Amino acid sequence: MNGAGGVLTAVLAGPHTGATAVLAVSRGDTPPVTTPRDPAREAARRELSKRMYHENDPGLVQRALNAFWDWVDKLFGAASAATPGGTLGLVVIVLTLVAVGAALWWRLGTPHRTPASSATLFDDRPRSAAEHRAAAEAHAAQGHWNQAVQERMRAIVRSLEERALLDPRPGRTADEAAAEASRALPSHTDRLRAAARDFDDITYGGRSGDPRAYQRLTELDRDLRRTRPVLTDSAHSTDRNTAHNSRQGAAS
Repeated sequence: MNGAGGVLTAVLAGPHTGATAVLAVSRGDTPPVTTPRDPAREAARRELSKRMYHENDPGLVQRALNAFWDWVDKLFGAASAATPGGTLGLVVIVLTLVAVGAALWWRLGTPHRTPASSATLFDDRPRSAAEHRAAAEAHAAQGHWNQAVQERMRAIVRSLEERALLDPRPGRTADEAAAEASRALPSHTDRLRAAARDFDDITYGGRSGDPRAYQRLTELDRDLRRTRPVLTDSAHSTDRNTAHNSRQGAAS
């Protein structure tokens, strides 16, 4: 300003000079007003910390995402620099690994930690063999071969229990059922063991079911119902004792 208003002059010290910031107001012979550097810096910090200056700053989530993508960008930059062929070579390697992983997943299925030897056949409320067969047919009609094979195997075991060829026992595994049923139906021993393997591999081994596995169990179920059991020595002995006791009762 000129004349009576005086001159307003601001002098800022350079960062490396160590000079003092000066706010000079010249009005005639009025001496300049000086502010030390540290209080001036603190005053500026307090001023800039006010909310009005940070209303448009990115939020915490946005800052975290920005930091993550910066890290990913640096990681891929370092990997492409170390990979033959640069970025294109890195892309080819990544796609190859994804393809190999997808192929293994398709071939082996979802991994399971439960060992097959400890797996039980029935894990829900008791159902009849007819109910298990109906469930198996419904799954097969929809192309759900894993569930179809499982239900057909359960139908086989439940049918043997209903015929008193197996004692109803909670916690029985497919292998145990096959071994016990083979004593009364020895002509189907190999097929029973194969059916138990199919059940275990599909249910707990990560293998996918298919129409052929389901057809094998369906045919086994049908043949077992048509096969007369072979009585063991203990069964013969029980029959003889029962007949003897009946004759004694009739004679008395």
